[in-house]
Amino acid sequence: MRVFLTGATGFIGSALIPELLQHGHSVLGYARSDDGAGALRKLGATVHRGDLEDLDALRRGAAQAEGVVHCGFIHDFSKFAENCAIDGRAIDALADVLAGSGKPLVVTSGIPGMQGRISTEDDDLPAGSPMPRVSEPRALAAAARGVRASVIRLPQVHDRDKAGLVPFLIGVAKQKGVSAYVGEGRNRWAAAHRFSTPSLYRLALEKGVAGARYHAVEEEGITLKAIAESIGRGLKVPVISVSGDEAAAHFGAMGHFATMGNPASSALTRQRLGWTPGTHPGLIDDLDHSTAYA
Repeated sequence: MRVFLTGATGFIGSALIPELLQHGHSVLGYARSDDGAGALRKLGATVHRGDLEDLDALRRGAAQAEGVVHCGFIHDFSKFAENCAIDGRAIDALADVLAGSGKPLVVTSGIPGMQGRISTEDDDLPAGSPMPRVSEPRALAAAARGVRASVIRLPQVHDRDKAGLVPFLIGVAKQKGVSAYVGEGRNRWAAAHRFSTPSLYRLALEKGVAGARYHAVEEEGITLKAIAESIGRGLKVPVISVSGDEAAAHFGAMGHFATMGNPASSALTRQRLGWTPGTHPGLIDDLDHSTAYA
């Protein structure tokens, strides 16, 4: 099928293009810049220009496709709520075009944090998040409009260059001269290697069920203390604990995330889609050999 891909030049989108092409699909990649357009052409995609706030351009891209994968997001956590709203409007615009068609729309979300336990694909998002990402409810609304909309919930997606939210923790550690975790650092983050995720997006596109949630999880949970210790080794700085009251001051815009825990299982995803992540380095291994410390 011809797939319209937002976030096509990004960390995950750029890894997804070869996966789609190798399995017989063609890709119409969404690009903001000339450099981005050139990168997409080198990967074998055709190019559609625009950004996430250009709703007409998004609609035109979706109209040219038999399926849509939405990986785009503005990763500025100082404006997280605003960027979530932009994301929601973008998804609604894509769904406007696909409504009633039964065509697939695969949307990106995050792993929900369930108090005191590992989350599963059947868990609804917990109510009352102070900074809600709206992609999942907007995808479920699209499913109610006759779109085969499903959700990929991402953990900390990593390789040796990037690692989900961890680069922001590295930036704070460079600025403060210490690598910190909150309290005892027992809160855990689920993780997956960058090159594990493309096959899951493709499987959801090809055979995902409307309204389904899928977990792109390889490691169910790594403690924030272990992450902070790896950052400390990489930067050669002390590792310290800060209290919950100190978290916002120490981590700034990352304060909420530094106290968050979201361990998760992908057992149902593997069963329902036949997803096999493959063999890749774990999060701590990639952090211990990261290029981000330079």
